[in-house]
Amino acid sequence: MKKILITLLVIIVVVVIAGMFLYQYAFAPTDSVILDTPVVASQEIRTIATDLEVPWDVARLPGGDLLVTERTGQLLRITSAGAISRVTVPKVSAAGEGGLMGVVLHPDFAVNNWVYLYRTVRLDSGRDNEVVRFVYNDDHTLSDETVIIDNLRGATYHDGGAISFGPDGLLYIATGDAGIPELAQDIESLAGKILRITDSGAVPVDNPYGTAVYSIGHRNPQGLAWDTQDQLWSTEHGRSGIQSGFDEINLILPGANYGWPDSQGDVVLPGTVGPVAHSGTDDTWAPASLVADGDTFYFAGLRGQRLYQATLNQDRTAVDLEAFFTQDHGRLRAARIFGDTLYLTTSNRDNRGQVTQGDDKLIAIPLRVLQ
Repeated sequence: MKKILITLLVIIVVVVIAGMFLYQYAFAPTDSVILDTPVVASQEIRTIATDLEVPWDVARLPGGDLLVTERTGQLLRITSAGAISRVTVPKVSAAGEGGLMGVVLHPDFAVNNWVYLYRTVRLDSGRDNEVVRFVYNDDHTLSDETVIIDNLRGATYHDGGAISFGPDGLLYIATGDAGIPELAQDIESLAGKILRITDSGAVPVDNPYGTAVYSIGHRNPQGLAWDTQDQLWSTEHGRSGIQSGFDEINLILPGANYGWPDSQGDVVLPGTVGPVAHSGTDDTWAPASLVADGDTFYFAGLRGQRLYQATLNQDRTAVDLEAFFTQDHGRLRAARIFGDTLYLTTSNRDNRGQVTQGDDKLIAIPLRVLQ
């Protein structure tokens, strides 16, 4: 009788454990949407330039040449044939995740020749980030340096760096928490925020906090883009280290709090806004950019080593996510669309990637092959 009872107990334990396993892996809700990996014909992809040094962002001049920032402090002008001209941007302090980052042309560049750069500088008190405006000259030189906004706290990690002009003609800036999570919730700090200013650095009268701050509670946002309804979206790096995960795609609302460091993934505290999509606990995108083609977004993944395509559903409450080039090019950083082409940069020389021949690269991909 005792043997029978022991046998029954063992059977019950096995059934319970099996049931828990099946629930966890077959019936439990998933943290993020399913990733697919379409095949793209290699002959459609063109490498424009090679041997670059951590290319961070890309802009296009009216004549078609590209401006590319290297985090080490160089601004490159690259022709369609791959010819490269270089100019050193002054005062750049390149270390860790800081250096020369975002680049964007003024909407009236053809009239004023203004180019905006996000750079890290060295101060007596430490490192800082700022957005600076130059006049870009036809001979690939910079003049008339004007600091548009400074005191964007710098650090070895989490420096943000994305800058883009919105449909309203205002300049939006993504800043990291500088490795101090509580700064993201500090209204007096510009760290861990998305900022909104005029082209000269003034605070718009309708900004929600009466300062440059547009939204708060961000860890390290590095992508800004607008959909067909002129709504702002952002990609953001989630937690790192052993507990990597919870990278985010966020719909950015004026004055909203996105919860970092207390809200992550599906844990959304009262008074905060949760992500439209996140990578969950078992995947890491490390999203390093964001660009829109209508209501379809593309962003490059550093640790994810993919180009991601995120298509909004009809009510903008979720995205369908696909991935391209999984580990084909290593770490990917910039994703920008000009005309019918998506431009992509690798980031394998950032001391975190595996450098292969030709790294880092600027790659051109026709949009039609991704659709």
